[in-house]
Amino acid sequence: MATYTRRRFLRTVSASAATLAAARALLPHGALAAAGPEVNSAKLGFIALTDSSPLIIAKEKGLYEKYGVGGVEVLKQASWGATRDNLVLGSAGNGIDGAHILTPMPYFMTLGTITQGTPVPMTILCRLNLDGQGISVAQAYADLKVGTDASALKEAFAKKKAEGAMAKVAVTFPGGTHDLWMRYWLAAGGIDPDKDVETIVVPPPQMVANMKVGTMDAFCVGEPWNAQLVSQGIGYSAVTTGELWSKHPEKSLALRSDFVSQNPKATEAILMAVMEAQQWADADANKEELADIVSKRQWFNVKKEDILGRLKGDIDYGNGKTVSASPHIMKFWRDQASFPFKSHDAWFLAENIRWGKIKSDTDISTVVGQVNGAELWKAAAKMLGVVDIPASDSRGVETFFDGKSFDPENPKAYLDSLAIKVSA
Repeated sequence: MATYTRRRFLRTVSASAATLAAARALLPHGALAAAGPEVNSAKLGFIALTDSSPLIIAKEKGLYEKYGVGGVEVLKQASWGATRDNLVLGSAGNGIDGAHILTPMPYFMTLGTITQGTPVPMTILCRLNLDGQGISVAQAYADLKVGTDASALKEAFAKKKAEGAMAKVAVTFPGGTHDLWMRYWLAAGGIDPDKDVETIVVPPPQMVANMKVGTMDAFCVGEPWNAQLVSQGIGYSAVTTGELWSKHPEKSLALRSDFVSQNPKATEAILMAVMEAQQWADADANKEELADIVSKRQWFNVKKEDILGRLKGDIDYGNGKTVSASPHIMKFWRDQASFPFKSHDAWFLAENIRWGKIKSDTDISTVVGQVNGAELWKAAAKMLGVVDIPASDSRGVETFFDGKSFDPENPKAYLDSLAIKVSA
């Protein structure tokens, strides 16, 4: 595994941006792809989650080929831990070059916190989606009718703890998006996620099977696994994550920074293919075909019906509650879903400081500047002729379901406002 100093990392990212800029300056508008990517292939990982769809659609619809990187492989990963390990290896080591990934993970890798202390610099190229995750609860808690307010579980979990059997909540990776949604929801309901429950890590495709055999009391995961849980009558959805934070950022497409610096035109080609796939996936007219494609054995290997309903915004919570045309539908392109707002990455870092996953003295602004590839996104968007390019890298102050607000210009004030956190 290569060792990267911060100085070397900054040189790498700066070189990538500079190379792209220089190439573009020498070419007529729209001719970058015509000049040919440095390589026509890359290995991209994905987990069987609906928000990986843009990578799959780009493959199925020939979009990688359209932009000169037809040799791109989209490879299923067993877990987020496996995704990390294969990114560390890189394709040269029989691993992968990039992935559909939990947004905090490229930061953890760049900081070295999940790579045995050795930084593996990563670059986020785009956000893959907004919303579309869920927190589900075991059928044993059906009478409590748990919803947005998690406090209904507080007494039940306390009783289990007093009896010597801690309630178990499952997430997909420590410090990842699902971990943060679960922690935020529990803490807002007065349940300390580090003291009142035991958090376990389960890969997304294994969530339903584990709930079925009683391994956990609740889990947080992306679709289609919440829907599948309901269809099998094993539990119910307490809340969709869009109800906790409307239009919240979720997964990202990230590449190893050394791939980006060595292959700037190929990087842009991959990004353009995925961005076009996001636009296709977001069109209402394509939802049925999208569900049909990703449900297939080589991709998710689940029933199409487990994907399509929530993809269209029709949600059966499994507790008697149903919603049609939910505003919290998974968004691949609308509402500027694809743009990697730096303010969102700042929240992910602040929230991981809250729970002790990264050091409290982490310079959030500096680290976001190292990993976030907003400028690469803007360049690709211009090549695609995208009109709606955000004027700012910040979406401004965000307000959550419990009334708390996050100002990306003052993360400390947000952290100070929280009653339950690792230091409390």
